[in-house]
Amino acid sequence: MTPALDLLKKVHAEHRIHTYEHDPKAASYGLEAVEKLNLHPAQVFKTLLASTEKGELLVAVVPVAGSLDLKALAHAAGAKKAEMADPAAAQRATGYLLGGISPLGQKKRLRTFIDESAQPFATIFVSAGRRGLEVELSPAVLAQHTQGAFAQIGRE
Repeated sequence: MTPALDLLKKVHAEHRIHTYEHDPKAASYGLEAVEKLNLHPAQVFKTLLASTEKGELLVAVVPVAGSLDLKALAHAAGAKKAEMADPAAAQRATGYLLGGISPLGQKKRLRTFIDESAQPFATIFVSAGRRGLEVELSPAVLAQHTQGAFAQIGRE
């Protein structure tokens, strides 16, 4: 179990766990999940951390097939600008290793923004806290348990 799955279990949130054999040579952790679990790329989301000009860490959940629009994230967060967070800072703040960072069950509660493209789906997939481990849940459940806000933060 991971802190993300422990949280979902504790709050009795509806979810399904999916596992696959992670290949350490995979170029993209998210696209590897798409391929190995035979999923639609628009339904699989990656968790990225960004830092504002004031040093606040933000969590961004965006489709794996796209990228994070840092200007849009900064705007959503009410910041002047944002840049990708230092990987070591991201790992320290979340308690997860890169490639396995889940938006759920992080060590520190960070402001979370979920790309609005998640909303039309009945369920989406996010990292469950370890490479090779995904959790399927509704966007509303994800937003509720991360205290996340939906915003247009992704780019195709």
